[in-house]
Amino acid sequence: MSLAVCAFTRGLSAASRHAHRLSALKLPRIERGRMALRPQHIRPRQLTTSSAEPDANPQPSGGGHRTAPDSSEEHESTNHAVVSAFDLFSIGVGPSSSHTVGPMRAGKIFVQDLVDHKILSKVASIKIDLYGSLALTGIGHGTPNATLMGLEGELPETVPTETIISRVQSMHDTSTITLNGSHRIRFNPDKDMTLHYYESLPQHPNGMRFTVFDGNGDMLATNEYFSIGGGFVVNEKTQVAHGENVYYRDSKHDLLHMQSTHSATESTASETQMDERTQQDLITAALPFSTGTGLIKLCERERLSIAEVVFLNELQWRSREDVINSACRIWNVMDDSIRRGCLSSESKLPGRLNVNRRAPRLYQNLMRGIYDSSGQGAIAAAKNPMISDGSTLSNATPSILETSLTSMQRNELSGVFKKKQRIRRPHLPHLDYLSVYAIAVNEENAAGGRVVTAPTNGAAGVIPAVLKYYLEFLSEDPSRDVIEFLFTSAAIGMLYKRGASISAAEMGCQGEVGVACSMSAAAFAAVMGGTPAQVENAAEIGMEHNLGLTCDPVDGLVQIPCIERNALGAVKAVTAAQLALQGDGSHRVSLDQVIETMRQTGQDMMNKYKETSQGGLAVNVPIC
Repeated sequence: MSLAVCAFTRGLSAASRHAHRLSALKLPRIERGRMALRPQHIRPRQLTTSSAEPDANPQPSGGGHRTAPDSSEEHESTNHAVVSAFDLFSIGVGPSSSHTVGPMRAGKIFVQDLVDHKILSKVASIKIDLYGSLALTGIGHGTPNATLMGLEGELPETVPTETIISRVQSMHDTSTITLNGSHRIRFNPDKDMTLHYYESLPQHPNGMRFTVFDGNGDMLATNEYFSIGGGFVVNEKTQVAHGENVYYRDSKHDLLHMQSTHSATESTASETQMDERTQQDLITAALPFSTGTGLIKLCERERLSIAEVVFLNELQWRSREDVINSACRIWNVMDDSIRRGCLSSESKLPGRLNVNRRAPRLYQNLMRGIYDSSGQGAIAAAKNPMISDGSTLSNATPSILETSLTSMQRNELSGVFKKKQRIRRPHLPHLDYLSVYAIAVNEENAAGGRVVTAPTNGAAGVIPAVLKYYLEFLSEDPSRDVIEFLFTSAAIGMLYKRGASISAAEMGCQGEVGVACSMSAAAFAAVMGGTPAQVENAAEIGMEHNLGLTCDPVDGLVQIPCIERNALGAVKAVTAAQLALQGDGSHRVSLDQVIETMRQTGQDMMNKYKETSQGGLAVNVPIC
């Protein structure tokens, strides 16, 4: 899809008004491609080395105390919810953003810092510790393999997915690993990687620790990382005074990047380098927002749509062409994951559950014209031996119930109930399309294919399904609609990321499929012409009816019930948008209140229902 022109408004006069508004905005100045920065005060964690003790009182990073949402207008010093829409929509591999994408990025960050601080050549061995949810569901989520790929220098965006299994097997066979793809050391995956099933680091359930040693067995450097959902990786003290999350990017790969390890002799230089990196990553948004109420007021004040606000913020660190091309690439990967899922020749998903792939069959049924012009099923009654003329049963063997009926009982039924022909009527054909699109993406994710975190891998099918459905059946301008859909949904995702969490290990599945449903509902309402107030209402409805949704993957695999939940999430999103569009945007429950409720619900939820496979369907569905 070509997105050479991005037009958010309809008609020449509307475009002219929009251009006038943009010219009137006071945007921070950009010089030589560098970002305009607002002074910030942060206190990053001091990096632990062989000459420094860990902080005795670490602060939480992703799930710490937050105040209740404030409906008053935001103070102009309030910082933006999340740096970029492309932090939420990142390209990675399945089956989990928090358990696969995040650990791979953490491993890459760690070895890259070893390179930066000239430690890599001294490393003779490494120890890997995975804690909490990363251990409990790590095997089914592919965490060990993803972590090892990151340590070998791979990135979720570019790793050849077809080589992962064979490369890990080679590590087992040779008892070696090649750090950063260049430094080969001894490594026994069975002994040097420990899964701590019944222990969690205090900062976050998805914690991991890397430690490297020299030839004498002396520790060179160590650090802890936390995969907080959606592929985001933070350090235990990556915070700013405002309480927002700060994400570090590698300048080359646009990754979440953080200062990691350093030797004792490089302490001063390392702290200086960390400060410079932090200042580069703290970017002032052109139009900052941190609550749903503030976002709506911002749109009303500037007479902008939600997507336009996000677009203008993206221009702070990317050119217009880069923003459009990046959004186009995100959609292309989403669309390709749908295509691959629908056309897959594989019959089974990996894992002990032996789950059948359903998307190819569902897609074939839709494409072969299963609905005829009369509205009746293309599978005629004659093809069903149990159906004849719709009023009487065929000569097929009667059921036990029928043979037990007396003549008097049959007479009593006569005239009250009429036997109906069991035909398939496409009253809601959009349900089938939404379902097959969502299932296709999540089957690809479950198989370890490349998908987009939207906002997570476990919920990766909802947004692509709703967007593709809109483009296929309703869109009049796909180029504009892709941008508007993605950026509107990103704005809503930012609010959840700041106000609660998108980690199932913290919030349960309400933080994944629930958030994706809310994001999709808002975006669908936007492209259907909804006002910002109606869009906010759609987002609120989408989450309100996913509150309390648990994360209980059977056997730790992102298959049951995850795949079907994405299909239902997509259907709920469209329904929520339709409800919101029937009103004028005014409603009793605000999005901010729902986000806060989700956060409180996640805190109160028992850990066995938060991506540990220790409760719910995970313990009641037998594995055979």
